[in-house]
Amino acid sequence: MGTRVGRALAGLLVALVLGAGMIVAAAGLWFRNTVYEDKALPANTTQLVVPKGATFSQIAGQLHDAGVINNPFAFKLLGKLRHATAEVRAGEYRFQAHQNASEVLEQLRSGGAQIATWVTIPEGYTSREIAQRLADAGIGPAQGFTDAFLRDSIVIDHQRTKNMEGYLFPSTYLIPTSASPQAVEKIMSDQFLKELPKDAEARARAAGLTIPQVITLASLVEREAKADEERALMAGVYYNRLRLGMPLEVDATIEYIFPEHKTVITKADLATDSPYNTYKNPGLPPTPIANPGKPSIRAAFQPQASQYLYYVSKGDGHSAFAKTLQEHNANVARYLK
Repeated sequence: MGTRVGRALAGLLVALVLGAGMIVAAAGLWFRNTVYEDKALPANTTQLVVPKGATFSQIAGQLHDAGVINNPFAFKLLGKLRHATAEVRAGEYRFQAHQNASEVLEQLRSGGAQIATWVTIPEGYTSREIAQRLADAGIGPAQGFTDAFLRDSIVIDHQRTKNMEGYLFPSTYLIPTSASPQAVEKIMSDQFLKELPKDAEARARAAGLTIPQVITLASLVEREAKADEERALMAGVYYNRLRLGMPLEVDATIEYIFPEHKTVITKADLATDSPYNTYKNPGLPPTPIANPGKPSIRAAFQPQASQYLYYVSKGDGHSAFAKTLQEHNANVARYLK
């Protein structure tokens, strides 16, 4: 009796093992066919945009919905097996017809099918910094973009700007990987024009300036202010000094003179002979010194009225403002020494 039971159990165990093996083999065959053999999709050349921050699961669903892959579960499994779930690049892709899922995944990892990439331009970046960010994204050589940005111009307020500095609006863009400097300029400057206040020309005239001059002032605010709530007040300081004929004495304009970032501005730097030196030259610098974001642009067009003529960084992201030189010197002694 015991022998019979043992034999039955052994037979059952063998059957279970064989059954499990058959299931595993069938699953493996299905997986291989789904990700390596099946080339029914895409039926036609297909383009889609992978958003920034999309998860691998979301991307698999997007590919399925667009008709690029036929099974998102198998695609997600393939991604995990290849440790590729964190390696997919956001951007716009063009997938040729009839590729298997493995080929699609490799193109997402390598960027081989990518025709546009997401590029984020932070507020306050200079043209040179933007050029380097574009180069880092694989769009083109930094020097080529720098040369174009500092050579090309647009018409604003019935006059042509000196170059593109100040008009390359900071934002996140989907830029074609083959884009020329002029194409990038148009994308960013078109966005800049959209961000201008509708009454920008009237506000500039009321301040006795042109729109490019207000943008130049906005670039000073962008580079000097750290707290959004102080931008309009800082803009008002500049307007007050301009009205009184006082030199602006903005350290950020000194930094702009030099090709590399300077953490400390020295007395020798303040004596540098340059039209951008607002310690030696009255009025605004000849062009913006950076590309301001919307808060700084708004502040320049809508400055906060005050009697302040000076400010100094407190070292905590805020500034101490003063009406007189005596008050300012006291603030300097308190916060910088």
